[in-house]
Amino acid sequence: MPEFSDAMETKESVDHSQGSSSFEQILPARSAAIYREFQAGRVIVRDVWDSNRSELRANPLYNLLYNHLSHFRTFYEHLGSELVFNETGAFFFLKESSDDESEEHDENAFRVQVVLLLIGRYFARSGRDLEYLGRPDAGLNEQDLAALADDEEYQEILRAARFEKGLAEALEYLLKRNLLFRSGAVHYFLSSAGCYFLRELVREFEQS
Repeated sequence: MPEFSDAMETKESVDHSQGSSSFEQILPARSAAIYREFQAGRVIVRDVWDSNRSELRANPLYNLLYNHLSHFRTFYEHLGSELVFNETGAFFFLKESSDDESEEHDENAFRVQVVLLLIGRYFARSGRDLEYLGRPDAGLNEQDLAALADDEEYQEILRAARFEKGLAEALEYLLKRNLLFRSGAVHYFLSSAGCYFLRELVREFEQS
């Protein structure tokens, strides 16, 4: 089973920054915003949900990382971390270079996997293609959330992963990591990163 922080990474030989990796060319406020996202345990995805316009929009932080990839890789390397670019899922995440990432890291990865698998299992059982989980006009609706919350088996799985407050807490866990977006009061869909991790989990499960 793949880990949240061990996604297949793309280490391109192409330097997207084209030599423009000096600190003078990147606003400190933008660099600090990226750092805060990573420190909060989030991935930085290419497209984010704009609740005001009810649509996906380009993420300026993703574009900044992509266009100055060499600069930011070197920067985080000096901080003792590794900036990983996952081209398939269109997202960046930060990985500690020292592989000593503690029990907390392992637990976070496990909890992400549990919630994604639970959502994927429910969605597949309902006869829908998993790809619809990543569409703003599809995803999980009010009826889906009610069915998940009422299923005792799913609730037991969530409690085993230490989501004592159930589904709401589990969804919030993914929201905080940019693996899930809320597109309405009772409507959610997976980000490109969330879809990627779910596909990898399903692939591993099918091969096991």
